[in-house]
Amino acid sequence: MNIRDFFDLSLLEQIMEDWSKATGMATIAVDNEGNYITKEIGFTDFCMKHTRGTTEGLRRCTKCDNTCTGTYFCHAGLMDFSIDIKVGDIYLGKIIGGQVLPSEPDEDKFRQIASELGIQPDTYIEALRHVPVKSEESIRAASKLLGDTVNLLVNFEYNKSASSQLVNVLKNDIGQAADLIEEINAKSLALDKIENKQKILSLNASIEAARAGEFGRGFAVVASEFGKLAVNSGEINRTIKSSLHSLTQVIDEMETYSQK
Repeated sequence: MNIRDFFDLSLLEQIMEDWSKATGMATIAVDNEGNYITKEIGFTDFCMKHTRGTTEGLRRCTKCDNTCTGTYFCHAGLMDFSIDIKVGDIYLGKIIGGQVLPSEPDEDKFRQIASELGIQPDTYIEALRHVPVKSEESIRAASKLLGDTVNLLVNFEYNKSASSQLVNVLKNDIGQAADLIEEINAKSLALDKIENKQKILSLNASIEAARAGEFGRGFAVVASEFGKLAVNSGEINRTIKSSLHSLTQVIDEMETYSQK
């Protein structure tokens, strides 16, 4: 299952943009194959241009992306988050982001990181000063809020889509059932004609048996069996008609429900 099949990704991106503006935190979403499904929102040069722009920095960031979940401290000391997007137990992708400091940074520490990554320290520190600072509590609360909101909306849209598909299947099945009922009704009318013919044959046979007197006893037995067959056929036919009437009512109720 792919999130694109039932969810408006422009809506997802708008929610994430509004959330980023309100919190000052960065975010982006990927699908279950790791493809980006929204643009980068709220990221600064510190992470995207400098840290991920180096071979070692990208290696460390990729490791965090692949192994860390929930809200966590990244290798550079910033707080990031990774929240799965799911419908039930089915994984559809994840929202990742953060790029925020939980307290005022220790510049000496970040100068050391810059040296490890091969970045000019003063350039790295200048970029660091553009990274928002939030309390750890607010960072965790904000990331949880985004994850809960997106998952609620995704599950709602999935259930709406699944219900719509179910209604379409139901309508198709109702149409097929109605055609079958019409066919059975036509055959039931044919049985009515056969029943009438059996009654006439039974009546004629009884008349001929009476005219034949003693010699018509065997014919009378045949006439009696024809009569019983006509009665039995009639009872079976009436049962079929009764069942069809009940089935038609059920189909009508299903059709009314599918149109709501």
